Amino acid sequence: MSDALTTAKPHGTAEPLTAAGTLAGRGIRLQRRNLDAVITSLMMPIMMMLVFVYFFGGAIDTGTLYVTYVVPGVLVLCAGFGAAGTAVSVSEDMRLGVVDRFRTLDIGGTPFLAGHVAASVARNALSTTVVLGVAFLIGFRPSATAGGWLAAIGLLLAYITVISWLAAAIGLATRTAEAAGAVTFFVMFLPYPSSAFVPIDTMPSWLHGFAEHQPLTPVIESMRGLLLDQPVGNSPWIALGWCAALLALAVGASGCLFRLRTR
Repeated sequence: MSDALTTAKPHGTAEPLTAAGTLAGRGIRLQRRNLDAVITSLMMPIMMMLVFVYFFGGAIDTGTLYVTYVVPGVLVLCAGFGAAGTAVSVSEDMRLGVVDRFRTLDIGGTPFLAGHVAASVARNALSTTVVLGVAFLIGFRPSATAGGWLAAIGLLLAYITVISWLAAAIGLATRTAEAAGAVTFFVMFLPYPSSAFVPIDTMPSWLHGFAEHQPLTPVIESMRGLLLDQPVGNSPWIALGWCAALLALAVGASGCLFRLRTR
């Protein structure tokens, strides 16, 4: 940890963007030393995709190849697994007193949290790329236009950013890495009661309202439509609205929690 702290020291007074970039680099270097967690966050979505496609896909009628239907949901699930590491990292930094050292270097809460989030986005972008590559190997064949690909990637990056900030807030709200991982589980559970793996109309009627109106359903439906070059209606705008609202909530909560933990 000591060398990571040394490399995180900026020259002179820390400019927020410079400090955030430096701390993002620190986060990536620390992740490379914790390969078991990185591999787990990467392999779990791949294993889930293989299980659903090969074990359950033949019994689920989605009107198209099941691998084509399920991939957008798996990409969202992958982001959730990756964000769990962010919650744990933030919680560990707070527990070990690393933040106190950063504050003596004139690094405030915003660069500290932004650095964790940037490292999370980079890690998640790599993980989702690998998952997408595996999806192509098992038969995923999107028909998206260039504009559709750009829109789908942009929406996925927006979601990854949101869930990374939510994970940072969870890390600040919990006192141990174990608690941070446990709380993040509830965020990772959200793709299941959505249209990620099965059509909503196949679910029990009492679940329809939640599944249709929870934040992840418009994200998944938009990505699915964009990747398959199908009409998406106003789903992307609803998804972006959810992302904007949750991002504002997560950033605000992170700021408040950081001040409470460091006062």
